[in-house]
Amino acid sequence: MPEFQRGKSPPIDEDNPMTNSADPPITTDDHAEAVRQWFALLERYCAAADYDTAELIVADDVASFGTAMDIVRGRKPLREGQWESIWGNISNFKMDLENVHAMGRGDMAWGMVTWTSVGFDGNHKPFYRPGRATVALERRDRVWLAVHTHFSLFPGTPPRTFGTGD
Repeated sequence: MPEFQRGKSPPIDEDNPMTNSADPPITTDDHAEAVRQWFALLERYCAAADYDTAELIVADDVASFGTAMDIVRGRKPLREGQWESIWGNISNFKMDLENVHAMGRGDMAWGMVTWTSVGFDGNHKPFYRPGRATVALERRDRVWLAVHTHFSLFPGTPPRTFGTGD
């Protein structure tokens, strides 16, 4: 896998028109594995603040909750209301991929996982920022896409992060 730089998308794979990225689409028949792969990809895209590539694993009609927004419908509002206000202001985002809980049936799968990151207070001092996530995936044209996401902080975690100040 290529290394990612914050705000820089991975190289485009011209032979893969389904994703336009170096990552193949998630097509496994194993529901739990599809969820694990989805969380692994989102971890990488969040850590790199790679919004464009992250959009490729989310359905256009996604419905979501998040730490920075109430209910939102649509990929663009999710990106603008959640991802762009958080991802560039945190560091060390990691999903606990060894402990993903997932299941599914037919063309639907769901899963949950905890995650950690480093946030930055108003003085740009780092703080521990743990949380949890759920995702609902739907298989569309053989490819698993998120149709629902919910990311939230553990109780007691400061709700805002201001970035490093750089």
